[in-house]
Amino acid sequence: MPETTDWPLVRLASDELMRGPWVYGRQVEPAAGVPDGALVAVEDASGRFVGHALYNSASDIRLRWLARGRKNALDRPGEFLHARLRAADDLRRRVLALEQAGDAYRVAHAEGDDLPGLIVDRLGGVLVCEYHALGFLRLRAEVEAALTRLYPGLSIVARVPDAAQRAERIAPADLPEPGATGTVWITEHGLRYPVEPAGGHKTGWFCDQRDNRLRLGALARGRKVLDLFCNTGGFALQALRQGARAVRAVDLDEKALARAAAAADENRLALECVHADAFDVLRATAAEKESERPELVVCDPHKLIPSRAHLEAGRRKYLDLFALAFQATRPGGLVAAFSCSGALPLEAFLGTLFLAGRRAERGLRLLNLMEAGPDHPQRPDWPRSRYLKGALLALDR
Repeated sequence: MPETTDWPLVRLASDELMRGPWVYGRQVEPAAGVPDGALVAVEDASGRFVGHALYNSASDIRLRWLARGRKNALDRPGEFLHARLRAADDLRRRVLALEQAGDAYRVAHAEGDDLPGLIVDRLGGVLVCEYHALGFLRLRAEVEAALTRLYPGLSIVARVPDAAQRAERIAPADLPEPGATGTVWITEHGLRYPVEPAGGHKTGWFCDQRDNRLRLGALARGRKVLDLFCNTGGFALQALRQGARAVRAVDLDEKALARAAAAADENRLALECVHADAFDVLRATAAEKESERPELVVCDPHKLIPSRAHLEAGRRKYLDLFALAFQATRPGGLVAAFSCSGALPLEAFLGTLFLAGRRAERGLRLLNLMEAGPDHPQRPDWPRSRYLKGALLALDR
């Protein structure tokens, strides 16, 4: 995109400035002639300049704020993006020192880093750019140029999730060519894992659970562990590394399970991999003798509530899943339950867990809460960015 100050103009429907990084369609006046995905200047209803944003008339999220208040903030968009990505990278590498834990972490967390619609994960020698906004897809060249300056020598691949394609009405012709990186090995807290950048689930690895994997691994010492929805075996292998007596890893995705088995071989850990549906495994486990049941169950399912329209149906799925997990756990054992559904508030998540305990006829004690690591920052005016919720619960004997 050329450096310019002559941006298309979009006007808000009122003088009231909403909090948060998004402006919805009902809050914006029709903007004839403004191309979707354009970087625009924004005025309030009285004609006063309020900031710069990415515009898309085809999306319910009509505007995504990049900067507010300064008319010249986007005079040089390439340098603007570099400065913002540099600030995000500085938080990870200098302040949080995440490279001490490994070479897989989130470089940019969309709204949490004032880049609404852009996610960047580092997976070893590859950067994965995940575009959730048409506007950032239009700025792809500037984004990749900035990342190349920050991470010289690393490869860059791009992906657009299916949900973003639908929500942003992104045409197939606008989609980036899939990057052919093949398998890349990453390191996290002393373990090596094979991942496929921009392939499989999300960007190819769940960076958000990094610290929770380490924490639960410490609790696994001497215990029998069941890791459900294990993907590449992050929780399972960390449990073995820290002294679990035995670990069974379950997933219905054969490719993910094969990566977990390869990671176990690479790290010389004895992992039992089971290709099965987690619900079926829990039912069978609950029927076993108490002495044979696991003492720690990790239940980290995929997103069961894709949107608010699916809230009640998704809550019922979580309720069924967690009730089965409590029934399958040895009395006196631990259950780590997670939800990555942003549409499910923390209070509703905890309420579902306690209701599941009553259904399973198990007494529960909440020991602590878990969430995404610090490379997934949250702005105080945007609580919905707190999508990952976890709870560690102890079952009564």
